[in-house]
Amino acid sequence: MAKKIFVNLPVRNLNASIEFFTQVGFAFNQQFSDENATCMVISEDIYVMLLVEPFFQTFTPKAIADSSQSTEVIICLSADSRAEVDALVDKAMAAGAKQSKPLQNHDFMYARNFQDPDGHLWEVMHMDPAVIEQAQAAAVNAV
Repeated sequence: MAKKIFVNLPVRNLNASIEFFTQVGFAFNQQFSDENATCMVISEDIYVMLLVEPFFQTFTPKAIADSSQSTEVIICLSADSRAEVDALVDKAMAAGAKQSKPLQNHDFMYARNFQDPDGHLWEVMHMDPAVIEQAQAAAVNAV
């Protein structure tokens, strides 16, 4: 079974992407970085490879999606709290991201979305396990 996740994203300007995600608060693994790509560390087991578009194109015969016109993926990251969601998304917005969807505030889940400078969509969410457990218990008791 897979131990690590590497998400590959095409970017137009690698240095601008590095600057943006550095301002958001992410670190980079220089061991897997060069003029064509950089390895952004999300967690110990999750990485995002930011690849300049010509290099990304060497991995697929398909055209690169125009993220200003279509969505190829929404990258969703979990956070430990609502405050952590807000902190990360606020940093992204301050670094130049655009809000891609209104805040979602449900009883069990709190989420905010943004679009990075290359048009990739990101969601940062917090799910409250206590509320989920209460809902599950209520469903069982209702049977």
